[in-house]
Amino acid sequence: MAASLAAEQKSAEVTDWAARIGWLVGLALFVALVYWLMREGWKWRGTLQSDLPELPTAPDDPGPARLGMSGRYHGSTTAGQWLDRIVAHGLGTRSRAELTLTDAGLDVVRPGAADFFVPAAALREARLDKGIAGKVLTEGGLLVVTWAHGDRLIDSGFRSDRAAEHGEWVDTLNDMISKSTDTEGAR
Repeated sequence: MAASLAAEQKSAEVTDWAARIGWLVGLALFVALVYWLMREGWKWRGTLQSDLPELPTAPDDPGPARLGMSGRYHGSTTAGQWLDRIVAHGLGTRSRAELTLTDAGLDVVRPGAADFFVPAAALREARLDKGIAGKVLTEGGLLVVTWAHGDRLIDSGFRSDRAAEHGEWVDTLNDMISKSTDTEGAR
């Protein structure tokens, strides 16, 4: 009986290393292809948006700061279309950000990415929202500033390190915008 049991036992299958390595190489090539296509799509979007003028820089003397905030810049989109990301001139690059609001406008300083300045005359609206191109937060978790650049309206999304600041930013920006609109209408 012991001899029949020994005869029935088989050794484990030998691993087919060539097939396994072939599958791993194929998978690695597929992942590389997907990443390359995503990169090319990002570059193509930048080419399509090349008509966007250069971003303004902050004036030498912007005046005293009305508000300041440190947090994250989550990107910019075409106004009203929260999934239409703008990547031209580095606006699609997420980064840390230091925002400073002065009477001259909104200065956005981004370490490791292109800084930009939104003149006060270009500001259109500020609101709290829950998402912008690839970033979704809780309701009211994102400060979205709408501004004009060239012939486009752009929404830029920011999140403060202290989210309780968002309400003050919305109120101050909208008050500043309505006063500049009233002044322009009185002329």
